[in-house]
Amino acid sequence: MKKDREPSLEEDGLRPEYDATVLKRGVRGKYLERYRAGTNLALLAPDVRAAFPTDEAVNEALRSLLHSQSPS
Repeated sequence: MKKDREPSLEEDGLRPEYDATVLKRGVRGKYLERYRAGTNLALLAPDVRAAFPTDEAVNEALRSLLHSQSPS
C-alpha cells in the first residue's frame, strides 16, 4: 500500500495548518546590540575547573593575580 502524498503547499508556501494572519515578520536588527557586545568566554581545563567550581571563584583568583602583579 502506498503512502498518501504530502498535502500540497498553498500558493504562499504555507501548509494549511499554519495561519498566516498570526505569523508576523521578524524585526530587523533585534539582536544587533547583543551581537556587537560580543562575549568573552574562556574554556577551562578540567583540572582548573575542578579547582575553581564557580565563575566568581575564577574571577576572584584572576583579580588577585592581577593585583599581585600590578606595579605599586
